Amino acid sequence: MRALIQRVSEASVTVEGECLGEIGPGLLILVCAMQGDGEAEARALAARIAKLRIFKDEAGKMNRSVRDTGGAALVVSQFTLAADTSRGNRPGFSAAAPPADGERLYRQFAAEIAACGIPTATGRFGADMKVRLLNDGPVTIWMES
Repeated sequence: MRALIQRVSEASVTVEGECLGEIGPGLLILVCAMQGDGEAEARALAARIAKLRIFKDEAGKMNRSVRDTGGAALVVSQFTLAADTSRGNRPGFSAAAPPADGERLYRQFAAEIAACGIPTATGRFGADMKVRLLNDGPVTIWMES
């Protein structure tokens, strides 16, 4: 699985004008299941992200996790993280998991984040979503399982 993690002051996701999820301080996690990914990859990536120390401590050093700060997570599916731009000007997405697998793993990933004790909101798999965020730092991290 691939994830793009952004430390945010706030974030929200809407579909057709309806707000599906919003958080205050925490993480916006854009996630994509790749061909061959399974439950183990979703579980491992969620565990790593829950422990990722990218929030400042009292000394101003990035030494605290989202759990340590009491922050939340907004998990949004984004198959375009599988983009292959090595040929031509139009990205290919054949490395992404098939939609049924992608949705199952996206849901599992969000559940694993929540199971880590992090309040979790989500978008809607496969929907045309509008994501708003206020990036804090900015801090943006790319991770793969």
